[in-house]
Amino acid sequence: MKRRETHDKDMTAAYLIKDIITYSLYFVALMYILQFFGVNLAGTLLSLGIVGIAVSFAAKDIISNLFSGIILILGKSIKVGDTIEIDGKKGTVESIAFRSTVIVDNLGVRDHIPNSTITNNPYYEFKPDELRRVDVCIGLPLYVDVVDFEEYITKKIVTYDAIDNTHRPLVFANKTDFWEVEVKVSFWVKDVDSENRWQLIINARDKYKLIIVNDIRKYIRTVGEKK
Repeated sequence: MKRRETHDKDMTAAYLIKDIITYSLYFVALMYILQFFGVNLAGTLLSLGIVGIAVSFAAKDIISNLFSGIILILGKSIKVGDTIEIDGKKGTVESIAFRSTVIVDNLGVRDHIPNSTITNNPYYEFKPDELRRVDVCIGLPLYVDVVDFEEYITKKIVTYDAIDNTHRPLVFANKTDFWEVEVKVSFWVKDVDSENRWQLIINARDKYKLIIVNDIRKYIRTVGEKK
């Protein structure tokens, strides 16, 4: 199962099988150990059933997350590698376990979201290309012409080899005030076919985000000097 992690793009079902095998082995091992020490398995299982009813009321959240995880994995509503946003948290799905789903945001921070939260609340599911998308938000001084800036930066971005030219860079004007115009520049890095695809894309996004921010800074300084 660990070897498959470096070769399969969709590891959703693999994680489910891994968890089933792991917990099944724990259960079988426990039963074997009890039998080895002469414990009455029939009475033990009956006691476990009675205790289980009581525990189920106390651990309803855990049980809810467990069944929600099974629904997510079997229903394939979300898969490993998908980009989702729920409760204001956006990231790429790294793993789906029985109890929680792990998403990784642009900063590499891992959020462990209970499965019941995903099944009981609306969430956004982005297109596959969202993993390769880079958003840069910046404030342009009022002396910078937004149309001229858009023409310059869109042409500048596509000059880099690692930028995906099939997606045209976009510039959005978010808001303006007495000091600046807030804009968002969006572009996409190229996809890679590698065992470390996810990490390579993240590294490329971080690298070119800094490069484009620096290009914007130089442009603003140049325009300011001319003014």
